[in-house]
Amino acid sequence: MSNATLNTETVHRVSFLDKESLHIPTLKILQADGTTYETAVLPVIDQALAEKIYDTCVFTRVLDERMLGAQRQGRISFYMTCTGEEAAIVGSCAALEPGDVILAQYREHAALRFRGFTTEQFMNQMFSNEKDLGKGRQMPIHYGTAELNYQTISSPLATQIPQATGVGYSLKMQGKRNVAICYFGEGAASEGDFHAGLNMAAVLKSPTIFFCRNNGYAISTPTEEQYAGNGIASRGVGYGMHTIRVDGNDMLAVLAATQQARAYALEHNAPVLIEAMTYRLGAHSSSDDPSGYRSKDEEAKWQQHDPVKRFKLWLQNKGWLAEDTDAKLQERYREEVLAAVKVAEKLPVPMLDEIIEDVYDTPTPLLKKQLTELKQHVKKYPQSYPKSAGRL
Repeated sequence: MSNATLNTETVHRVSFLDKESLHIPTLKILQADGTTYETAVLPVIDQALAEKIYDTCVFTRVLDERMLGAQRQGRISFYMTCTGEEAAIVGSCAALEPGDVILAQYREHAALRFRGFTTEQFMNQMFSNEKDLGKGRQMPIHYGTAELNYQTISSPLATQIPQATGVGYSLKMQGKRNVAICYFGEGAASEGDFHAGLNMAAVLKSPTIFFCRNNGYAISTPTEEQYAGNGIASRGVGYGMHTIRVDGNDMLAVLAATQQARAYALEHNAPVLIEAMTYRLGAHSSSDDPSGYRSKDEEAKWQQHDPVKRFKLWLQNKGWLAEDTDAKLQERYREEVLAAVKVAEKLPVPMLDEIIEDVYDTPTPLLKKQLTELKQHVKKYPQSYPKSAGRL
């Protein structure tokens, strides 16, 4: 057995290592007042990119506000907000190229918006109508689009992590100058798929960026009850990959870290782990009540680290954002989202026959049999289904 990759230093007394033995600094560039630290090295960013980043953040906040309200009104069944984590998501996505493949967890719709997903496309997915790219087969917020290289979200936690390793490896084998990026929370890092995915990526040298949004909670479970180690970053080091911890509420720090992570992944055909320390300002989902497991004082404290406000101050300091631009953007997107809701919720649902398409090239006899039985069931109990259900 070769020990070529091991540190061969020897000692002659028992000497254990602990989590304090590994020093992991946190990258910070942008201060709370919108100024940068004196010795900070800024990412590659110009006014056009900065404006697109901010525009995406404003749209996402408006979308979250409106759609959470729509869920409370019973117009959609489920929703998850991105509020408080915009810098982690938009800042990292802004460092990518269009050909890079995104494998999201479920809170990264801001990345999808940055790539060009339209307001109408968001609404069609959430209302599962005939224009939904997923043909109404997914619950709300489970987006996916091949055109924008954003793989469809699935509910089971961490399934996308080993898949991301495979996607990155595939890009390498095809000779493409692109990477895969995989988003997940620190709670998902407790799943077996996390460990299998990272180890595979390190051993097979897959150009994949593993981006952990460490927002303090796995639904209602705080980090101190999830793990005893030095965060998630220490695990990247343990698996032998380049690793960095970054202030996840610092747009410039996230952008800089991801830009350099992408460059490294391509140059070395190797994975990188980024741990972004952030906070979920909203509930875990529309089914969650965070007052049962965290205090208002804690939430108020993190409100002071609002990533969008911090980036807004930086833009204003640079002279790249006029005083009235923010209010105009918010009003424009509120009207746009509301108008799209009214259209999308009135569109019919997909044809029932489409439910067995896209699984096999030709639907199997068993699928056809199940579809027939489903149609018979809907006809037998019409009172239990909307008139438009299945569009028989």
